[in-house]
Amino acid sequence: MPSSSASLRLNDLTHPIVAGLISVIVNYGGTFILVFQAAQVAGLDPDVTVSWVWSVSIGVGVTGLFLSWRYREPIITAWSTPAAAFLVTALATTPYAEAVGAYMISAAAFVALGLSGYFEKVIGLIPPGIASGLLAGILLQFGIGAFGGASVDPLLVGLLIVAYVALKRVSARYAVVGILLLGLAFLLMQGRVDLSGLTLEFAAPVFTMPEFSVNALLSVALPLFLITLTGQYMPGMLVLRNDGFKTSANPIVTVTGLGSLLMAPFGSHAFNIAAITAAIATGREAHEDPSKRWIAGIAAGFFYGLVGVFGVTLAAVFMAFPATFITALAGLALLGTIGGSLAAAMADPTSREAALITFLASAANIKLLGIGGAFWGLLIGLVAYLVLNGRLPRREPADLPVSEGAAK
Repeated sequence: MPSSSASLRLNDLTHPIVAGLISVIVNYGGTFILVFQAAQVAGLDPDVTVSWVWSVSIGVGVTGLFLSWRYREPIITAWSTPAAAFLVTALATTPYAEAVGAYMISAAAFVALGLSGYFEKVIGLIPPGIASGLLAGILLQFGIGAFGGASVDPLLVGLLIVAYVALKRVSARYAVVGILLLGLAFLLMQGRVDLSGLTLEFAAPVFTMPEFSVNALLSVALPLFLITLTGQYMPGMLVLRNDGFKTSANPIVTVTGLGSLLMAPFGSHAFNIAAITAAIATGREAHEDPSKRWIAGIAAGFFYGLVGVFGVTLAAVFMAFPATFITALAGLALLGTIGGSLAAAMADPTSREAALITFLASAANIKLLGIGGAFWGLLIGLVAYLVLNGRLPRREPADLPVSEGAAK
C-alpha cells in the first residue's frame, strides 16, 4: 500500500471532503429516485424499500471507503444507475425473490471477472485519446446542464455561474466549496429547502430468500451484468485513468462484486466503481495534490454509510434540493475534468479524429439493445481508430495516460 504524505493539514482535508460530499449529493439528488421508482413498480412494502436503500448505501460506503484507504486513491463507488433504470421496467414482470437471485448471479459473475484479470487487459487496449474522448463525451451533458438550467431557474443558476467564475479568479481551490455553500444559503433564504418534517429514523435490513429461475437469469441477471459492465465499470475505470491513478481494475471489480453479492439478499441490485460522480473527486478541484485526493473517497464512503444508517431520511434530504441546483453544481464541479479530457483527446494527431468521433458518439448517448451510450461511444471510437490506423496500440495497462497534475 502506497504511503501518504506525513501530515494532513486542515486545508488538505477540506477540499477532498467537500468533493466527496458533492459526489454523494449529486448521486442521491440526481439518480436515486430510480430506486424508489423500481421499488414502486415491484410493489415492495416500505420496510423492504428501506432495506434496499440501506443495503445499497452501506455497501457502496464500505467498499468505497475500503478501496480508497487500501490503495490511497479516490476510488468512489456507487450503485449502478443504468441498472436501476433497467429495473424500473424489469421488476414489473419478475417476482422480487427471483430478481434477488438474479442480483446474486450478476454479482458472482463480477467477482469471477475481477479474479480472472481479464477486465484490466481490456482497459489496457484503449488508446489514450479514445479514453479521454469517451470521458469528455459522457460528461458533456453535465457541463451543458449546468448552463441549461438557467432557462428554468435563472436567478439560482446565474448566481452559481457568476460565483464560480469569480471564485476561480480569486482562489480556484475554493470555487466548488464556495458555490456549494452559497447555493445552500440562497436556497434556505428563499425557503426552497423544507426540512421541518424530517425525523431521524434508523433503517432495518430485511432479508429476502433468493429464488433462481431461467427466466430471471436471462431477463434480469444477464442484462444487469452487461449494463453495469459497459455503463459503469468501463467509464469508471477510464475516469481514474484519465486523472492518472493506477490501481488495477481487478481488485475494484472483485471487491464491489463481492459486496454486491453479500448485500443482494437485502435488496441491493448492484454497485460498482462510480463514473460521472467519481470525476468530482479525482480531478484537481478535489485537491491540487493528487496524493491527497484519496480522502475524498473516505469522505464519500462515510457519507454513504451515514445515509444507509438512517435509511430514507437522509436520502430525502439530498432529494429535497431543487433539480437545477444539483445539475448546476455537478456541471460546474466537472468543468475542469471536461476541459482536461478534451485537451488530452486532441493532443495526439494520430488518434485525434478517432477521439473526436468517440467524443461525439458518447455525447449522443446512443441506446441500442438495452445498452447505454458509453459502450457504443467506445465501440464506435475503437472501430474508427482501427480503420484510420490499421491496428490498436500495443501497450500494457501500466502505460495508461497520466494527465497534468495526476498521481504518480
